[in-house]
Amino acid sequence: MGLKSLGLKSLVIDAWSWLNYKPVFSDPGLGVPHRRAFPEAYATWVPDNGVRRLSTYKVLAAYDNNQAGELAELRDGPAARERREFGDPSMFIDTLVAHVLGREQHIVVPGADQTDTGSETEAAAAERVQDLLREWAEDELLPMRMLQCERKTVGLGDGVYLLAWDPDKRRPRLRTYDPGFYFPVLPEDGDGSDFPERVHLAWELPEDKARSLKPRLRRITYELDWIRPTTASGIDREGRPVRAPVMTEPTDDAPSVPVLGQGDQLDETSGGIYRQYPWNDRPVYRTCYLTDATWDLGDLKGPMDVDNLPMDKARFATNGSGEVLDHLDLYLDFIPVLHTPNTVPPAEEHWGQSSLAKALQAFDELASSDTDAARASATTGLPMVAISGVQDPRQEQAVGPGMMFKLGETGKLTAIDTSPALRELREHRHDLADRAANVVRLPAVSLGTMDPSKVPSGYALELSLGPLDSLIAGMRLARAHKDMLLLRFVQRLFIAGQHPDWEGVTPLPARLVRGPYTPTDKAAALEQVSTAYTAKVISLETAVRMLTDAGWPIVDAEKEIEQIQARSFDQARLLADALGNPEEVAAFLGRKAPDETAAPTPNLPDLTDGTEGEAPLTQGQQATRGNE
Repeated sequence: MGLKSLGLKSLVIDAWSWLNYKPVFSDPGLGVPHRRAFPEAYATWVPDNGVRRLSTYKVLAAYDNNQAGELAELRDGPAARERREFGDPSMFIDTLVAHVLGREQHIVVPGADQTDTGSETEAAAAERVQDLLREWAEDELLPMRMLQCERKTVGLGDGVYLLAWDPDKRRPRLRTYDPGFYFPVLPEDGDGSDFPERVHLAWELPEDKARSLKPRLRRITYELDWIRPTTASGIDREGRPVRAPVMTEPTDDAPSVPVLGQGDQLDETSGGIYRQYPWNDRPVYRTCYLTDATWDLGDLKGPMDVDNLPMDKARFATNGSGEVLDHLDLYLDFIPVLHTPNTVPPAEEHWGQSSLAKALQAFDELASSDTDAARASATTGLPMVAISGVQDPRQEQAVGPGMMFKLGETGKLTAIDTSPALRELREHRHDLADRAANVVRLPAVSLGTMDPSKVPSGYALELSLGPLDSLIAGMRLARAHKDMLLLRFVQRLFIAGQHPDWEGVTPLPARLVRGPYTPTDKAAALEQVSTAYTAKVISLETAVRMLTDAGWPIVDAEKEIEQIQARSFDQARLLADALGNPEEVAAFLGRKAPDETAAPTPNLPDLTDGTEGEAPLTQGQQATRGNE
């Protein structure tokens, strides 16, 4: 017997249950998001487990754009639109995005900045990969792409990156997608944090009457599957572009058989097809397939969702090379789609949580307080006046400068002061703003609302930033692995695209280092680094990296180290005494060693007395002759 038959209300606790308090999200009668407010979440192709997620994204986007009242109007009527929204949620999102990104971002390959490494070949390889990745980041405007994705990730709880090889620009292109377009097929019996083996990017296209196009659904699918024989673009009986297997010409001795792709091999034991990717040390039996198709919404009938759409109704797209995107083999062993959660997902979960989630009710109270204050300010600016004892009560009175009122013998003129109520509302609003900041873990100093003169000491300021430090540490931890995957995928796409600069390059682990987000004392950092480096407890590379993290304007740590060593003549002299090798000393200074390394022949003085044939005089004989 279910809860409904007993007359009890079911309690839903999931990744989005913090929104259950809103009637528009959890209708009291049905317990589900309101259909009029979220019609796109109830589309026939949206899976059942995506309704609450898509509705949550819309609610959060409404708060970010000061449209929460407009959204609530769909259920609560026109009175809901009277609420004042002054951009507090948007301000919180912008502040958190700036903190989680840091002042700057650097791509670092471990070993590239180590000038004293034991293997010069490994250091040179790391330096080359680091330079190539930094060049790609500059060409692809990586900081701007990260800002676009972080705006979605912090505000909605999830962000999506897509990497694709561009044959015209000869580099991987990076795009960001709204998480509402992202539909992964997660394993039912696995960990939700595992990388999905099939990912859909789907959204509806509106009707285009000028081009006679009906409302459509576009779906881009990336799927890891077994390697199959090669296919080629063709046309089916209905004239649709499709892909079909390529077969060999039949002969008298052999029938027609499928053709294997370039570099593919057939495993005679298992019957599977495998290939060797340049970045793997063993053969792989799986590859990534790309499908880009469009459906008319009128053709989507019956029980179906985004993962099982009727392929016989699909119209496949064609790329710039003329290839039909119908299970096109990308010759990759990974899906180039990265989902970035805002927070570390709970165990067996896939989705992150918005930074506004726990403070959303405080933002509702802020909007109500702003609305009440706006109404109270109207009576304060235009005071209410009570008049009694006028000669003609039917006469309309107007209050203004220079006005005169004729009152009777018992007449009174009373002004009602509402400013105390307005003052209380403003103080209440400040209390609510502080409560929201505490819940989100944004101290007043990080929001810029604290007077710097009121900070008693730098230590007190550092203590007040403790909640923010733990918050940003957790948010960056949720992004660290995805940042590494992003740079790893970029390297593999360059190699798969056979870019000449990447010829012979072996992919190496790379990290995306995010800069500091809090004010730093550069003088104190310099003193600390100088003391540690002078005491020989840290290396020059670590010292330069610490100064970079403290906000010093060091663009390239490797170049900075080279410039420092080029002027370190005292250390070069010690190195020459220790090794006696001019080649290594010149390399330390960044100069070229002299061609002649042998010491010149000494020119000794002649100790003979000038008589031909006589032996050289000893020191004693020279002294005797000198006395004579």
